[in-house]
Amino acid sequence: MLIPGFLRRGFEALLEPFVSRLVAMGVTPNAITSVGTAVLVASAIAFGYGAVRLGAALLLLSGVFDMLDGRVARLGGRTTKFGAFYDSTLDRVGESALFIGIAIFFIAGGVEQRWQIPGVTLAMIAMAAGLTVSYARARAEGLGLECKVGIAQRAERVLGLGAPTLFFGAGPGGMLLFAVIALLAVVAVVTVVQRVLHVRSATGGVRRATKPRWAEPVEPVLASSTRKGRGSD
Repeated sequence: MLIPGFLRRGFEALLEPFVSRLVAMGVTPNAITSVGTAVLVASAIAFGYGAVRLGAALLLLSGVFDMLDGRVARLGGRTTKFGAFYDSTLDRVGESALFIGIAIFFIAGGVEQRWQIPGVTLAMIAMAAGLTVSYARARAEGLGLECKVGIAQRAERVLGLGAPTLFFGAGPGGMLLFAVIALLAVVAVVTVVQRVLHVRSATGGVRRATKPRWAEPVEPVLASSTRKGRGSD
C-alpha cells in the first residue's frame, strides 16, 4: 500500500462521528453506496467537460462515501450479501465512468493532438487493470483466500488521481493529468501481477495435471466389472 497505515487509520478515526450519526439517522449502507456512485459519475462528467478541479473534488468526495458505507453497515448491523454485491458492482460502474470521462477529456482537446491517442490508450489500460485488480480480489475471496496485497488499491488510485489534479488541474497542456493516468496504468498493472503471484503462492502454485480417468485403458475396467458382476444401475 502506498498510503501509510497511520494516515489511513487517522482518517478513519475522523469519520467515526459521521458513521455514528448516519447509523442513528437510519441511513442505509446501500443508500450511501448509491450516492457515492452518483458523485463519482458526476466526477466523470466534470472531467469529460474539462472541469478537472471539480472532477477531482468530486472524485475525492466519492472516496469518502466509499469508506462510509462499509463502516455504517458494520456498526449498524446491516452487513448483507446483497450489500457487498451492490457495493462492489457500483464501484466498478463508477470507476469505468471515471476513466471514460478522462478519455473524453483527452479526445476533446485536453492534450495536444499527438498525445490524444496515447492518452486514451493509457486511460483504457488504467480502467481495465483497475477492474482486474478488484476482480482478482473478489475471485480470490470466492476461493477462500485473502487478497488485499498490491501497491495501488482503490484508495491509493483515488487519492493519486484526485489530489494532484485538485490542486493543479490538468497541468500545462493537460500533461499533468496525462502523466497521472500513465502512472495509474502502470501501478494498476503491477498490482494485478502482485495479486496473481500472491494467489499462486497461497494455493501452492501450478500443479502437474492429473491423467483424466477417461484416458485409462478400458480392458482392465471391463475385466474387473466382469469379475464383480453387473452390480446395480
